[in-house]
Amino acid sequence: MKKLLSVIGLLWVALLVHAQIFDPVTFRTELNKVSDDVAEIVFTADIDPGWHIYSTDLDEGGPIAASFNIDKVTGAHVDGKLLPVGNEQTVFDKLFDMEVRYFERTAKFVQRIRLEGGQYRIEGYLEYAACNDENCLPPSEVPFMFTGTADVVASAATEDAAGVDSANGENVSSSIEKNNSLVGEKNIGQSDWWAPVVDELRAFGESVGTVDRSWLYIFFTGFLGGLLALFTPCVWPIIPMTVSFFLKRSKDKKKGIRDAMTYGLAIVVIYVTLGLLVTLLFGASALNALSTNAIFNILFFLMLVVFAASFFGAFEITLPSSWSNAVDSKAERTTGFLSIFLMAFTLSLVSFSCTGPIIGFLLVEVSTSGSILAPAIGMLGFAIALALPFTLFALFPTWLKQVPKSGGWMNVIKVSLGFIELAFALKFLSVADLAYGWHILDRETFLALWIVIFALLGVYLLGKIKFPHDDDDTRVSVPRFFMALISLAFAVYMVPGLWGAPLKAISAFAPPLHTQDFNLYKNEVRAQFDDYDLGMEYARRVGKPVMLDFTGYGCVNCRKMELAVWTDPEVGNLMNNEYVLITLYVDNKTRLPEPVKVVENGQERTLRTLGDKWSYLQRVKFGANAQPFYVLIDNEGKPLNKSYAYDEDISKYVEFLQTGLRNYRKF
Repeated sequence: MKKLLSVIGLLWVALLVHAQIFDPVTFRTELNKVSDDVAEIVFTADIDPGWHIYSTDLDEGGPIAASFNIDKVTGAHVDGKLLPVGNEQTVFDKLFDMEVRYFERTAKFVQRIRLEGGQYRIEGYLEYAACNDENCLPPSEVPFMFTGTADVVASAATEDAAGVDSANGENVSSSIEKNNSLVGEKNIGQSDWWAPVVDELRAFGESVGTVDRSWLYIFFTGFLGGLLALFTPCVWPIIPMTVSFFLKRSKDKKKGIRDAMTYGLAIVVIYVTLGLLVTLLFGASALNALSTNAIFNILFFLMLVVFAASFFGAFEITLPSSWSNAVDSKAERTTGFLSIFLMAFTLSLVSFSCTGPIIGFLLVEVSTSGSILAPAIGMLGFAIALALPFTLFALFPTWLKQVPKSGGWMNVIKVSLGFIELAFALKFLSVADLAYGWHILDRETFLALWIVIFALLGVYLLGKIKFPHDDDDTRVSVPRFFMALISLAFAVYMVPGLWGAPLKAISAFAPPLHTQDFNLYKNEVRAQFDDYDLGMEYARRVGKPVMLDFTGYGCVNCRKMELAVWTDPEVGNLMNNEYVLITLYVDNKTRLPEPVKVVENGQERTLRTLGDKWSYLQRVKFGANAQPFYVLIDNEGKPLNKSYAYDEDISKYVEFLQTGLRNYRKF
């Protein structure tokens, strides 16, 4: 009991932890001599669970590929390309519309070097990009510098190659020698606009991290699933019988209550163990890949359709009766905690025909969230909801008299869940459709199917449609009538989406707007500047506040925000008319006029590109390095609200913008 409480406590502590600076990759660099005139620079990465780094030589328009870069070289030259080594994964990314290659857990890159004889010095950096399912970090650099002596006689050919980067054909000694200090670049750190405002942001209150929100969402989704499972024909009738059994089998009332509570605890242990087994069987990397893997999403679609058919009454998904009989007989022959645990396990087996589709849907949904602990957290919520009545009724046995009797209303809940599972099945088919480019489930097709499904659900709740296990009672209760009203109203709500209405309530489920053939919606948000200093000068001149959008060409969730949130009319109006929008791409490879050396956290870094410059701005001014990252500031560079990261809740985004506007007008 104490161990379980400790685990639950650790989970809740984990839910509250949030850090703005991510450092998910650690590199080790070494120079290995292969022969007298050949050496290899080996980069070995340890990658945190849930993160990945992209491989080399990706196609144009894709994410940032790993690359080898030379700043200065004497007595040696690069021989060939940077080679990826290890378990490289290849997947089709629907956002980039291309295959991408990346590494998880560990990665290795090898660059061969030719030594020309005598003293050599090789100085440069490996550039790479790291992402997870929530954030993408700006391109990072792994600097290296190796010196030594090679016992090789230099040839005329190698002498001609000295000082030239054979990977890109450029003379690397010409521009790098011009590196200036931070003071040498007038646009970096010279104005008050660049002054750090981390403390001022904290004064507005810490924002909740994306992982925290998703874990809470997963827990409460599981809890809701457990509540729904309670009211199914396989579980509800068992509750009073089980509680009465525990209270009557012992003359000591306290012992009966303790046994009932132990029974509930055993249910929690069983289902949390199931969630942990899912992670152990599939592995963390597999769970992260499920969210975009087309084949898995097709399987999930088919699985949910089968579950829906089961709830409609076409057949029952049951485990072999011999399993439950064997466990039940074993429970009768044992005593103590083991007996109670086996009774709880028997409940899990007997009720599987009703709980199985709910558990299956829950595990499918949380697995594709990409969180490693998601299955266990989801099962924790499910089990707590399922176990709660056994404990409460044991503590307050008089409540059992007020419990509604079993009846046809439980089958209505099952059938309604079948409609909902059928609707969510289309979500997974949509992912596969986007990945393969089939265009069979564009947005208007998806919405048409959802409109029909929820309209039929409303008609069913009104008693106009009958399924095999429904009774002949034609009366419609008041709660059932209101549920029908909600379902029919939701179907009507979706109708304008067929002509391009954003439909805030289902933006996370429906395919993106660009897949819709007939779209009357025209409300685009466009950045006015892609340069911080120029944008700030303009904002000061026109007297407007500024919204900074730190993004990346390879940032998946940045595109999601732009499609799901920026298309909202109210959001578009605020961003277009009330703010000066400055979009800064942290992976912009445009070279700065001169590389700039800066000192950050006691270490010297070199800013070579515009992306380096904007990433440096985000880190030193705002103390963050993940994208998407939105921050509102006045035209003097002071924050107007706490920052905003990835969250497709449009109402929250509107409030974020309006709060910044109100604070700007106060000042």
